[in-house]
Amino acid sequence: MRLSMAVLALVLVHAAPGQTSLPNIVVVLADDLGWGDPQSYQPESKIPTPNIDRLAREGMRFTDAHSPSSVCTPTRYGLLTGRYAWRTSLRSGVLDGFGPPLIEPDEDTMASLLRRSGYRTAAVGKWHLGMCWLDKGGRPVPRRSGGFRPGDDIDYTVELRGGPLDVGFDTFFGISASLDMSPYCFLRNRSVEALPEIPVPSARADIFSGLAAGLRSRDFQVEEVLPRLAEEAARIIDLHAGRDHPLFLYLALASPHLPIAPVGGAMSRAGRYGDFVFETDRALGQVLEALDRTGMTERTFVLFTSDNGGLWHWWDFRADDDGGAAPLTARGRYVRDRGHQGNAELRGTKADIFEGGHRIPFVVRWPGEVAAGTTSEALVVLTDLYATVAQISGAGIRANSGQDSISLLPVLRGHSRSERTTAVHHSARGMFAIRKANWKLIEGRGSGGFTLPRSIDEPGGQLYNLAEDPRETRNLYTQRPEIVAELQDLLRATVE
Repeated sequence: MRLSMAVLALVLVHAAPGQTSLPNIVVVLADDLGWGDPQSYQPESKIPTPNIDRLAREGMRFTDAHSPSSVCTPTRYGLLTGRYAWRTSLRSGVLDGFGPPLIEPDEDTMASLLRRSGYRTAAVGKWHLGMCWLDKGGRPVPRRSGGFRPGDDIDYTVELRGGPLDVGFDTFFGISASLDMSPYCFLRNRSVEALPEIPVPSARADIFSGLAAGLRSRDFQVEEVLPRLAEEAARIIDLHAGRDHPLFLYLALASPHLPIAPVGGAMSRAGRYGDFVFETDRALGQVLEALDRTGMTERTFVLFTSDNGGLWHWWDFRADDDGGAAPLTARGRYVRDRGHQGNAELRGTKADIFEGGHRIPFVVRWPGEVAAGTTSEALVVLTDLYATVAQISGAGIRANSGQDSISLLPVLRGHSRSERTTAVHHSARGMFAIRKANWKLIEGRGSGGFTLPRSIDEPGGQLYNLAEDPRETRNLYTQRPEIVAELQDLLRATVE
């Protein structure tokens, strides 16, 4: 007989460390995947995404989920710690491949929290939260002041500290930062697997390659990174089969971020980008197949999501808040010619404060707990995963952790309303926005990110009613001063 929700909640919360009633937890984080790339989010998508769509059929699909930032590093920080990254020293932009650790030594993470509850914790993929690199003189490498370092002054033979193994993960295999950032090499636990010695010239002018100058190891090819990460994740699941203690696997894919590097032939109607998204979906499929193969599917919580909005999108009409449409770049022409909008009808791209910058696909499958084929309109931020897994595992949240996290467990179990009523959004350039109900206030003019104009040197801001205007075309800032004042006070109280 199936346990009632109330009884099952008590079992989960009070289960002893290592007890098999705790579910395995697998988090798959895509890199720059747009809200409209999966067909389960945009039926008009020109990219087959059978595995994301399978999760949506077998679980719950969220339509109002957001990354805490519209770029990589701050979102990954927020996901693992349950805190907005603007509470740290990183107020805009991202780290490069040699940045120092952003997570403080005494800071709790989802991995350390779950390890206290008896989980084996494994990280695979793109880290992008900094490590303690040393230069050839033995000095710690500071945060960059501009541009990406090539890394020819780094001592790659020393043990790396401050990375995944120092914030709660038992094992790590992956890359230091984004796939287009040096060092171009694989890391395992605290070491570089093969020394990067081959110079790599910059390919920033190429809209597909997008590589920064750096060094590459002989065994590292950008086209092989996605398959290697998927294979490693599947191997971890295979090796875990039959264990008494639960598994937490954090798979942070490096795709479909630049460089666009599909291995196979044409599998989509959206060109090379679409093919790379297809292969990203296939990597998720390898994880799902491993869970099926090992008999772990029925006792595993799986989340698939993205770290921010998609890059492959263009804005094609006049909006009244900035006076005109953004010029069409080479990337925009590529998207236009193939008729695929990675962020569907949403305005903006990765890095922007607009919805296209931070609204993301978010799909959860948890057999027996999450009703299959359901959709939730609850407001969600990726920081909420921290409190959710804490409640699932029964682990205590430390006083300095999870400040911006609200558990999704009630929503996952069928409650239509979430305890989250507001969300703070943050662009690549440090522009803030706040959401409450259907209202969204942006502090400033322009996109705050990649879309032109990035900023407009005029007083005022932007106010949109997302229920009536999801494309953010009608700026109501001057028409609804009472809403502006309320949201300004709320944002000030949250941020300060």
